[in-house]
Amino acid sequence: MWNNITLCSVCKFFPSSLLFSRSRTLYHVFKRKYKDLCKDEQTAQILQDGSCQVVKRTCNMLPSRLVSNKAKYRRYTKTYPVLDGRIPAVYQHVFEENLRNSEAVIQRYSELLEMVSKGGGENSILRHTQRNKKLFVRERLKMLLDDESFLELSPLAGLNMPYGDVPAAGCLTGIGKICGVWCVFMANDATVKGGTIYPIGVKKQLRAQEIAMQNRLLSVYLVDSGGAFLPLQSELFPDKSDGGRVFYNEAIMSAMKIPQVAVVCGSCVAGGAYVPTMAEETVIVDKIGTLFLAGPPLVKAATGENVSPEDLGGARLHSKVSGCSDHFAPSEKEAYECVRNIISTLNYEPLPEEVMEYDDPLYSSDELLGLAPQGYEYTLPVKLIVSRLMDGSRFQEFKADYGTTLVTGFGHVEGHLVGIVASNGELSHDASLKGSHFVQLCSQRSIPILFFQNTAPHAAEPTSILQAEAHTNRLKAQASMMAAVACAAVPKITIVIGGCYGSESYVMCGRSFSPNFLFLWPNARVALVDSRHFSTIPKADDSDCKGDELELSHLKEKLEEESSAFYSSARLWDDGVILPQNTRKVVAQCLEIIKQQKYQVISPCQYPVIRM
Repeated sequence: MWNNITLCSVCKFFPSSLLFSRSRTLYHVFKRKYKDLCKDEQTAQILQDGSCQVVKRTCNMLPSRLVSNKAKYRRYTKTYPVLDGRIPAVYQHVFEENLRNSEAVIQRYSELLEMVSKGGGENSILRHTQRNKKLFVRERLKMLLDDESFLELSPLAGLNMPYGDVPAAGCLTGIGKICGVWCVFMANDATVKGGTIYPIGVKKQLRAQEIAMQNRLLSVYLVDSGGAFLPLQSELFPDKSDGGRVFYNEAIMSAMKIPQVAVVCGSCVAGGAYVPTMAEETVIVDKIGTLFLAGPPLVKAATGENVSPEDLGGARLHSKVSGCSDHFAPSEKEAYECVRNIISTLNYEPLPEEVMEYDDPLYSSDELLGLAPQGYEYTLPVKLIVSRLMDGSRFQEFKADYGTTLVTGFGHVEGHLVGIVASNGELSHDASLKGSHFVQLCSQRSIPILFFQNTAPHAAEPTSILQAEAHTNRLKAQASMMAAVACAAVPKITIVIGGCYGSESYVMCGRSFSPNFLFLWPNARVALVDSRHFSTIPKADDSDCKGDELELSHLKEKLEEESSAFYSSARLWDDGVILPQNTRKVVAQCLEIIKQQKYQVISPCQYPVIRM
């Protein structure tokens, strides 16, 4: 008749007056069903009192699925087994070698970050701030974002490209909070190449939009762009994933009910002009914000007419005449205040204020530097890494004694339940089947999956029919796991802690398999094969053999250079390099970002916002 869960919901979430009305409803239900018993008022009163008691008793029997996440966490996670994270003495020399390597690559990483933080250089920043009276892009973000740390994406993008250095690809992208709401931001840095867009800059903006769509995150564009770099137009204009895709994505995101806000805080020329005009709301800054397809120099060349940027496409023109801007801001400070006011109108349900309680790992995260392998032969058991990342170093392992070259199980990262899939050697047949099973479990239970990738450089070639059959069976099992990973409808985060080589990298949710986020440790290597595991050619007097040996040597050098974490990150094969000791914090932040979409109010309308 009455479902217990329905009654529990009434008791738990409605005030006493409503509870009384619900009990009366229940009384009438009883009365209709048992009308023959209700022939006098005394019997009816007994039934009414009895129904109230049923409601009250049922309220005290809350089903487990109505218990808060916090209560469930406290109740169950303390029972997970604690991992032994002590480093055995036999591994001490490997730990020390890894530690020395980590310190060296982190030093290089710090130098690159320092260089990138200066944008186009001190002279360009002075010209930008003093002569042009504009804020440096990082100062803009300080004004826009809440006073909390934000997650910057791919800060090393654009370094050592074939067409030269483009620090941070000429734009900053990342995820931060505005008015308590997680947002993706894309901010042009006009101190780099005058704000001109390079191919790597387009790729970086497209990746930021992809993250926004995948995680349903509000997007904010700070536009200060000189348009496309014409000498590279063939790499910027014609193809599907070139510049025009940014505008296509804006329309699709609007139809997906993902809000987009733009601030014109500098010059928006040519393609750059479409970004604010396709956003749902746009703010333009007086005196410094301009918007046009062709600037004054082209007007002069075409018509001979002299016109100022302000008259051609300034803030007053677009706020009063063209309607391209929705809000006029006298200064940059007021522009970012306006953005914050716009975001307050989004009708998002407030995020839960309850802070999740969790235990820190029992082992120091600084020790991860000695566990980050400088090469595959320096790999230590991956559970030593897991024990330094999970809450309380607790881990509920799945199939612990089967397919041991892959570690799978459940744990918590700052209170968030995750499934762990971690490389622990070459991905064997049994390990692949185990991984396929576990990934499907996580998908069924809607549990995010955290991949720790350190794949084997290459597998030994089969030398007999028996080995060939085993090799074939392993490939089939890996294909099964690939399908499971590709189709798992849950958030996926991949951390490359060592090698990212060959087909096994696909199985472990590499870039091609679209994880929500993918990060590298500074020691990571990304390549089809590991140059250090190439076969050597026997020495001989034959000149052909010597030529082959020289060619192989050059190929090894090329692979060695192209497989470094910094080369990968410069080309946006990942979402950034992170320090091993910061992994837990970054993963927790990503899980919090992904979780936000649960609290959005989504209207049934399936059309984008069409501007005038």
